[in-house]
Amino acid sequence: MILNCVIIDDEPLARKGLKEYIQEIDFLRLAGDFDSPLKAMDIMTSQQVDLLFLDIQMPKITGIEFLKSLAQPPLVICTTAYSEYAIEGFELNVLDYLLKPISFDRFLKAAMKAKSRLEQLGKPVTTPAQAPEPSYFFVKTDNRHVKLFHNDVLFVEALQNYIAIHTQDNKILVYVTLGGIEKQLPADQFIKVHKSFIVSIQKINAVEGNEIIIGRHRIPISRDLKGEIMSRVVESKLLKR
Repeated sequence: MILNCVIIDDEPLARKGLKEYIQEIDFLRLAGDFDSPLKAMDIMTSQQVDLLFLDIQMPKITGIEFLKSLAQPPLVICTTAYSEYAIEGFELNVLDYLLKPISFDRFLKAAMKAKSRLEQLGKPVTTPAQAPEPSYFFVKTDNRHVKLFHNDVLFVEALQNYIAIHTQDNKILVYVTLGGIEKQLPADQFIKVHKSFIVSIQKINAVEGNEIIIGRHRIPISRDLKGEIMSRVVESKLLKR
């Protein structure tokens, strides 16, 4: 669970200290810091903010006034040097109230409280970006394991007891069956067009009669597979009048 945080405080040193504390806690991510509530309005309305570190006494508009203006405020931790605002803050459902100067231990306790509250509410919070699935595979050739990216493969050709993987620049011979290599290729990116050929759909330049053209290569189409090939490769992308 990652909590997107925003700091609003008109004191540069206070903002600097809070930013350093946030960097030390792995479940907090700083989305922005501002010296005025008015400057934070855009991010508060356009992005998901899970936790707001809000100073109270600021010029033009106080933290309390800003908090009252939010239709759906996030969790709020007040950060201020003035304890007299605590009662009003808690009346607005402020999660915690940190008096300056703020120690790291006290800051961590408040951050843990925010994390626990969101977990209890079951509120969706920002999650770390998931790494994409690997877009490559390995083949063994000449006593080496060679990495091949799916996007580099033009087509695969079966040749007796081995296969040839054709890329833009090379032809790699691998002692494996066509069925074995087919399992390594994403079904949404590759299609078997003949008992001896698998081609990359994105690399097809044209379909002419019973042949597929990829660059300078002409690859035969099996009669039994032509209907499926035309449907997946051509008809679904055919520009209609």
